[in-house]
This record gives sequence, C-alpha cells and structure tokens, in this order.
Amino acid sequence: YTDVHAQEQAYWIMSVATLVLAGLFIGSLWRVSLAIPLYGFGLYIVALVVLTGFYPQFQQRFIVEPNELAKETPYIAHNIDFTRRAYGLDNVVRQNYPAENQLDRTALEQNESTIRNIRLWDYRPLLSTYRQLQEIRLYYSFKDVDIDRYTLDGDYRQVMLATRELDYSQVPTEAQTWVNQRLKYTHGYGLAMSPVNVVTTQGLPRFFIKDIPPVSSVDIEVDRPGIYYGEDTVNYIFTGTTTEEFDYPRSEGGNALTTYDGLGGVPIPSFWQRLAYAYDFNSLKILISNYFAPTSRIHYRRTISDRIHHVAPFLQLDRDPYITVIDGKLQWIMDAYTVSDRFPYSQPLGRTTTSASRPNIARGSVNYVRNSVKIVVDAYDGTMQFFVVDETDPVLATYRKIFPGLFTPSADIPPAIRAHFRYPVDLFKAQAQIYAAYHMTDPELFYNREDLWDVPVEQFDNQPRRMEPYHVIMQLPESEGEEFILILPFTPDTKSNMIAWMAARSDGDRYGEMVLYAFPKQELVFGPSQIEARVDQDPDISGQLTLWGQEGSQVIRGNLLVIPIERSLLYVEPIYLQAETGELPELKRVIVAYDDQVVMTETLEASLTEIFGASTSASSPPDDTGDTIDNPVNQSDEPEVSSPNDSAGTAVLPDGLAELAEALSTTYDEAQAALQQGNWDTYGAKQAELETLIQEFKQQVEN
Repeated sequence: YTDVHAQEQAYWIMSVATLVLAGLFIGSLWRVSLAIPLYGFGLYIVALVVLTGFYPQFQQRFIVEPNELAKETPYIAHNIDFTRRAYGLDNVVRQNYPAENQLDRTALEQNESTIRNIRLWDYRPLLSTYRQLQEIRLYYSFKDVDIDRYTLDGDYRQVMLATRELDYSQVPTEAQTWVNQRLKYTHGYGLAMSPVNVVTTQGLPRFFIKDIPPVSSVDIEVDRPGIYYGEDTVNYIFTGTTTEEFDYPRSEGGNALTTYDGLGGVPIPSFWQRLAYAYDFNSLKILISNYFAPTSRIHYRRTISDRIHHVAPFLQLDRDPYITVIDGKLQWIMDAYTVSDRFPYSQPLGRTTTSASRPNIARGSVNYVRNSVKIVVDAYDGTMQFFVVDETDPVLATYRKIFPGLFTPSADIPPAIRAHFRYPVDLFKAQAQIYAAYHMTDPELFYNREDLWDVPVEQFDNQPRRMEPYHVIMQLPESEGEEFILILPFTPDTKSNMIAWMAARSDGDRYGEMVLYAFPKQELVFGPSQIEARVDQDPDISGQLTLWGQEGSQVIRGNLLVIPIERSLLYVEPIYLQAETGELPELKRVIVAYDDQVVMTETLEASLTEIFGASTSASSPPDDTGDTIDNPVNQSDEPEVSSPNDSAGTAVLPDGLAELAEALSTTYDEAQAALQQGNWDTYGAKQAELETLIQEFKQQVEN
C-alpha cells in the first residue's frame, strides 16, 4: 500500500521536479545571477527528503499499520497470484491423501514395480564404491553418480550411472609431459551402471555395465565410449596428429590406441592457424611440434557448462548435467533456465532461503524461473542441441526471435532423447521453497502465516541436513501405471510431522505436471526426523549400529525415503558400513518403518516380510539374467556354491561338479581378497578365471 500510494507518487513528483530544476539551470545561462536555480536546488533536496523519506514512513505508521490487513489485502493477493505464476506453481494440482495405513502383502505385490525400484543406493556412498571398483586405473575418475531410468529387457528400471573421465593430474609425475597431456591422454572411457535396488552378497552394487571396454549384461550397448567432453575435461587437447591417442588399458597388458574420427574440435591444418592458437594459449610448442598434420584438430571449452555458456550466455544452467546412453552414444543432458528479476509483484527467490540452501538458479533478485530448454551434448564430438520444452515461455520466445536457428521446437525432439528428460532437481527445490509459503492462497491466512511449511530434516552420515528431492518409479494415486517422478515431503514450520508431499512428473506428455498430496491436518503422519528418532529409540537397532561403530567401522545412514503406496506411506533407510581406513562402503542393512513398526534386516525383502508376512506369490519374479530371485535386493554376480558338507536335505554333487564347485569357491574367495587389498591385476585375473570355471560348470550340468 505504501509503495503505491506514497513511493510511486513521490517518484512522479520528483521526476517532474527534476525536469523543472533542469529548466532553471538552463535558463540561468542567459541570466547573470544563479540565485533562482540554487533556490530551486535547495527546494528540490527538501522535497526529496520529505517525499521519499518522511512521507512514506508517516503513511506506513499512521495509515497502514493501524489497518494493515484491510489496506494490504489487495496487494497480498497480487503477490500470491503473481509469485505462483512466476515459478510455475499456479498449475499445481492439489489432492487429499488420507494416509490410511492399510498396506498388506497383496498391496505390495500389486505395486511390485514400485517396490522393485526403491532406491537402496544413496549416490554419495555409491560414488566411493564406484571409485574403488570401477576406476580401474589411477588416471580415471568418477565425478558424480547420476540417476535415470531405462527399459531394460522389457522392464522399466531405475538405474544409477557414472562416466569414467580422465584425470590427468593422477598420471605419474614422470609421465606428465606436454605430448602426453595434449596428444596422448585425451579422453575418458565408458561408464558404470547399476540398478538402484540390487546388492551382491558382499553388500556391493551389481553392475549392468562395467569394466573397460564396457561389458553389458542388459540390452544396452555402448558403441562409442570415448569421453572427450564432460564435467572434468578442463584441458585443451589435439587430435588427428601423427601420433595415436591412448584409448584404454588392455587386461592382457599394453594399451589400446585410437585416432579421433569425430566432428569435434577446430581444424588447424596450416601454420597460421597453429600460430594463432600458440599465441592464444601462450604455448610455443603448438607452433614448433612436429606431430601436427593437415588433419589435426584442437579441442577446447570441453566442460559441458563452459561449452554451453559460451554459446548461450543468456541461459542459466543447472548445477549438474547428467549422462545418458542413447542409441549406443554417451550424451549429456543439461537443464537450462530462463530467469528474470522484473516479474511484477513476484517474491524474489533469494529472500525465501538462506545462502546455504539456495538453489543454483537463485542469483541476485531473480523472481521468475522457467525450465524452458534441455541441452544435449555429445560426449564424443561435443555437438550441442538446444531443445525447447516450454513453448509458452515469453522470455525464451524473445531469444528464439533473436537466434532463430539455435533452438529445436518441442515437436521435433526425438523420442529416444525425450525418454530421458528428467524434471530438474534445482527447479524443484526452488519451487518447493516458494510453495512452502505460497500454497496459502487466502490473503488473510497468508498475512497471519498460519500454515507455513518447511522441508524436512533427515540424518545422513550421522549429521542432520535438509532432505533433498529424490526420484522414484511409482504409481501415483488414480494414475494408470508406474512412472518416473521426483518427490519431496513437507512438514509444518518448526514441527516434525509430515503435512504433505509434492510430486513432479517426468514421463511422456505429462512431463512437468506437478501434484501436491495433502495429509489430514487432524491426524499425525510421521515425518522423516520422527522416523529417525524412532530408529534411534529402538534398542535392537541402535544397539547394533553402536556396536558396529565401536568395532572400527563407520556407520553411514543413507537417505530416508518416504514411499507412497496405495494411499499409505512406507519409510525405507539403507545402512552402509565402511572401514575407518577404507573408502568402500557396503550396504549391510535396510530399515523399514510402517505405521508403528520399525524393523532392520539384511535385505529390503526380509524387512517387508517381517512387517507384512511372506510373499503369497507362487514364485519370485525373474531378474535380468532369467534366474529366480527370492530376494531382489540381495543378488550376486557370482553363483551360490553349496558345499558337500551342507546340512541334511542338500543334494551331493557328482565328483566332477564337486571339484568345480570347490574351485569356484576358492577362486571367488581369492578374487574378493584381492579386491579388498586393492590388487586390481590379481582381481582381474581371478575374475577371468572365475568366468571360465562358470562356463565349464554350466557345460557339465547341461551334459
């Protein structure tokens, strides 16, 4: 009210006064005296202080504050309406969620896909595990672990994957030469992929794609594994020279070499072009090296964010691109945003959050955000494609007029690429922080702050922190099937119980739709921190966790996931163990909470069985290899080998098979011992020996 009725009027009056004062000074050029313009300047200063300082304060204190709700109601309504529009929250569909707590084993079996895709691997401990098991060589590194979904052998699965990029700083010092840095060690190689819910008997992930060259156990093949453009590709390099590039290390010794044949980089066929780059990069070696040929290319700006920013600096980029495998090629997908600080009446995002919890897109006084563009970058040649995903964004419409050839319309996005679009986490965080207050659409309710919400607090690695949005594959209430969604619970401000949860959809034509499910306010629904407290208060669980911590192991409590199923809630928290001197976290227990029960067992299935009883299915669902799974959370890449001395009722193997079984068991133990010692050469040899024994075992069984 004061801004409109005092500040705005003051600005108009002072604008006119400024023009009048300028006229007085111009008129004084034809007069001998400056008295009139100086008097005018004095009056101008007095008016400035009174109109922009004292008058607004007077109106606020004596007119607005005694009747604040009545005076401010129209402007609060505008603020609510325009803020919701600015952050895309005006289309959130709100539904009631009764939280009935009527789950049983039949309901779980009817939602098998949801149960099968509950994420037991937290990306933070999994990153350490990937680094220990799949970096293979000291000069490879995994920067982070991404989450995506694929249809694998006809099954819709949520997976975690990470690229194996080259870290030249880890090359031995004596090998860090200019030739090696610029011409030889030019690219990373391949990736690792594992399902979110499958664990070997050692508590390690089971890989769908692993090793060098990539070995796949599912119907995804990586045809072009070279990574020339990525998240850690900071050095400029040269390809097409007279010396071949290092491609990957061979298991039998030596290295595989390659010559780049992609479209990436800038051709430098002549002396003059090399001279220009020698000057630009301040390197005389570019000019005098004899390795260059007419086919040579220079690759620079190879990090994904730097590459995109150089082409489209007007787009705000997400903090983290994610990798996908599309038609055998490694493709990065980056979410890009159009932002503005000029949307009328909208609340700036920076005013609703602390700097520690502020999303990457909340810079300055930004008060309008749209995820209008998805950018796909080829990891091999750096080709960029800018796809429009929001045709209604007016800011992007302006950029499209300025750069008509840069953006591909939404209707022309290839289905194989669209299938991997995810609702961005950064945007969802920003929307959740705004919606915590702006779910209240009644101005009086908003004015009184009667129903403020907050993002829950959870325990991770024994430290309290704000819960992050997480992806799940599940069936939303009243939807027809499972889909890939991003969800986040809400709690009342300063309270720990759960009040609602929000979901953002990612699949098909429903991409970008948001749904809020509100719990009954008169009923208690446990929030994440309350479940954590119940876990700590359980003597069996807390005693076991304390015991592990005293035995020289670090207990890591993973993300607590709230899984909505059949209008009920299931809480799942994985527990990892890591040696204090090591960096190989192992998934050892799974905590499941439902209603008033909290249990911890070795597997998710065992925990569910303890609460809901044994499965009523005649047989367990087949896994990706065609074997029967009694427990989809505890699989091993290696076969289960029975000893002839097992308890009664166990069949005794024939002599030939018994010897092979014993050899399998011995070789497996030796491989695991080598793995724990970090002896990768021995581990690789034992793995190869194990595969040979398995094949021989299968042949004898078939005969």
